[in-house]
Amino acid sequence: MTTMTLRVNKEDAELIKKFADTHDLSLSDFARQAMLEKIEDDYDLAELRKAMAADNGKHYSMTEVKKELDF
Repeated sequence: MTTMTLRVNKEDAELIKKFADTHDLSLSDFARQAMLEKIEDDYDLAELRKAMAADNGKHYSMTEVKKELDF
């Protein structure tokens, strides 16, 4: 496993520790989760932008979809 160092000011450190404690997480678990979620959010946003660029403007309401699928 790799060790990483994060430098933060005192106020941020206190806030981060309180947040992790409140959610019953170690600092390591909290940092790992937060960083991976940020990466996932960035990937999702990139995928959304690609989908929006490819959008042909044709959209269907839920009623139309249900009718098409015979619900």
